[in-house]
Amino acid sequence: MTRRTPRGLIAAATATAALLAPAGAASASGAVSAPAEPQARVFMVNPVQSSGDQSLSDAKDSADAVPASSYALAALRNLDGSGGLSGRWAYIRSETGAPAKTADAGTYNRHDDQFEQVMAYFWVNEAQEYLQGLGFGSELPGANNRAQPIRINQWGADNSFFTDKKAEIRFGKGGVDDAEDAEVIVHEYGHAVHNAQVPGFGTSPEAGAIGEAFGDYLAVEVGAHADARYGWPLKADLACVADWDSVAYSVAPHCLRRIDRNKVYGDRVGEVHADGEIWSRALLDIRGALGARVADRIIVNAQFGFAPDTSFKDAAATTIATAQRMYGKSAADAVRAAFKAREIPGIQ
Repeated sequence: MTRRTPRGLIAAATATAALLAPAGAASASGAVSAPAEPQARVFMVNPVQSSGDQSLSDAKDSADAVPASSYALAALRNLDGSGGLSGRWAYIRSETGAPAKTADAGTYNRHDDQFEQVMAYFWVNEAQEYLQGLGFGSELPGANNRAQPIRINQWGADNSFFTDKKAEIRFGKGGVDDAEDAEVIVHEYGHAVHNAQVPGFGTSPEAGAIGEAFGDYLAVEVGAHADARYGWPLKADLACVADWDSVAYSVAPHCLRRIDRNKVYGDRVGEVHADGEIWSRALLDIRGALGARVADRIIVNAQFGFAPDTSFKDAAATTIATAQRMYGKSAADAVRAAFKAREIPGIQ
């Protein structure tokens, strides 16, 4: 969910796409080299974040609305060799317009329907690779380590969501099409991760707020990791979520939400996105105290122990206990301090 409408998350079985390993090319020496990965043209998280230009606007999907410098070429990894956007961690189930071809992925721009398809595949894959890099799926349990089905621009409203029926993500359109902003894409993937960890997660107001918070936090983390990995520029506030998607409905500096607000538990208003800013600030503070890798291993691993209707109090206690088990007292104290600063009940 990227905006205002809370939706329940219920587990659903989804078939994983079969993977076909493409053959490598033989060299003169007889050795087999790895095949070249298709190159995709993608936004470096989003155009506002990479350029710092708060005056950018959608201009009805115009290719000229953003500078060419907002794009980068990056490899499309983990594809199944079919020629389409189908792979180990993501596949485009349906789309508006003709299906994107991996052979053409380096040529699309935001005016093309295929651009959002490429963005969704790239960033969902990037998010799962980030989780894999933290050890989820190897030394730690997998966190949505399956092929995630995605529908692009199939939702007519300016909203996106993880559906409770087919365990798929659906991206909307209107204003800036949602799949043009990596932080919207990864936010929705955060809901898929939560649901894979705890089927039916988000059945109480506080659990719903935690779900929104984790989606926002994961979006920031994956974007920051990609910036560092590829050497991309970061010219906007990291704590601001979905700078590009929000240009149509927010004032500059544009933000859908922030993960650094100074809200505490007593500031709850009963709306999951607003209340999620309490939890996301705690996650950001854990990151600041322990560093991104340690913090995220604790944060994600703790979620396996959440109940579908968990409260802030119980989820915080579980996260503290997870930190203690994984890294000892010092880490647990840092996590406790972050939740205590948000005035979460029962945290001393």
